[in-house]
Amino acid sequence: MNIPIHCAHDDRRCAAGLLRQFARGALLAAAALCAAPAFAWSNHALVTRPALEALREFAGLAPVRVETLESFLAAQGASLEQLLDDEERWAREHVPMYPPRPDALRFVAAGKADATDAVDLRRRFVAALRISPDLPLSLFVQRAPGARAEDGRAPMPERDVTMLPRDDAIEAVKFAALREGEPVSPIEVVASASDEPDYGLDIGLWEDNGTTQGRVYGFGRQPFGNPALDFGTQAPFHMGFFHESAIVYAAAGFLKRTFPEYRIHLWLALARHALRTGHDYWGWRFAGWAMHYLQDLTQPYHARVLPDVSTVRMLWINTLYMAGWPDARNRAVTLVSNRHLAFENFQRTALLAGLRERARAAMLFDALAGTGAAADPNYDDRTPRAAVAMRASGAADALDRTIAASLPARYVSDPSFEFGASGHGIDLYAALSRDDPAGRDALARALAPRLADFGAFTRALVRSLLADR
Repeated sequence: MNIPIHCAHDDRRCAAGLLRQFARGALLAAAALCAAPAFAWSNHALVTRPALEALREFAGLAPVRVETLESFLAAQGASLEQLLDDEERWAREHVPMYPPRPDALRFVAAGKADATDAVDLRRRFVAALRISPDLPLSLFVQRAPGARAEDGRAPMPERDVTMLPRDDAIEAVKFAALREGEPVSPIEVVASASDEPDYGLDIGLWEDNGTTQGRVYGFGRQPFGNPALDFGTQAPFHMGFFHESAIVYAAAGFLKRTFPEYRIHLWLALARHALRTGHDYWGWRFAGWAMHYLQDLTQPYHARVLPDVSTVRMLWINTLYMAGWPDARNRAVTLVSNRHLAFENFQRTALLAGLRERARAAMLFDALAGTGAAADPNYDDRTPRAAVAMRASGAADALDRTIAASLPARYVSDPSFEFGASGHGIDLYAALSRDDPAGRDALARALAPRLADFGAFTRALVRSLLADR
């Protein structure tokens, strides 16, 4: 970058221009952070179940009948044409920077005269939703960790559920196959589905991702993250940078291209339609998809680009980077990524410990259930941005500092260590319980409000669906 020494005509305009150039470079570099920790909570189903068990009017619902997607589409295809047209109009009017769906992808139930079979119907529906055509969308439930398989359901291999490789977050997860027509509880359906968008629903959808769907879906180039990393390509759908500073947006408008609101509204519209028309299995499965993105926004690292890093500091890091000293930038990227992933590891291992012995994580389960809290909030279309992401963004700086102070320095303050590559098999809750109970308790106190929001807004979403039935 060539930096002029003096601006003769308008010093203030020149300074502002330089600031934008510096900030743009810093944020473009920092946006690489969004590729590695593209998952917000480790195993949403693990957290969704206790959050919804506290909602008596939902937990007590009668079982629903399992139904294939093809059966649902055969019964409701014609009415889904209008619903998806309405959703497209809504997104164009209400979602900032929304990339319109190409007209060629409009869902038409009848299809071509020679292409009305169930396979083609499903293909056209998937294309209209602009999701990955490679996700199996099998009939399954995720068993709770440690649950005994006494229901006669056959185990289902991971490859029949997710298109992503195994990682620590699902090491303890077991999937069970469902059969069309069998009864299943709504809480099993919605909890399992709340984890499903992380199995590949939003993978490879951008035009620079090297996929067939990316070339035709119309989303444009991936706004941030590394398009060469498969799971990193889902980040702009699962993050919501709605509350950054004005100078951040002036410097890096691409950060506005985040679309969880689009996904939430689409899945909720499908859920409401399915529930109203007697297709309760798909109603609650779509509801689980919607809550996934809402839950993602309760994670501060999905609502802020660089927690506890000021704009001034980002400018300085970028100045060094552009001058040929990339170490500061590389350290910042690694440390924020490590803290994000370590926080998720602590959350997952703490809840797993609590499932084995409730007393070990009672505070966290109480937070999820809303024990002792005021009434849950209401839900409307403004909630994801104006309430959920705002609260998470506001908590990001303090949380980042607590993580740095509470976890072993090697994991969160040593840029030579990469948690994503070297953190497999680490149980941070167990390690802190053994070596630093005070650090464990401090981090648990910081986690509890985030889980309280997770639970409260999850229940708010479900209540909105129950009220519309």
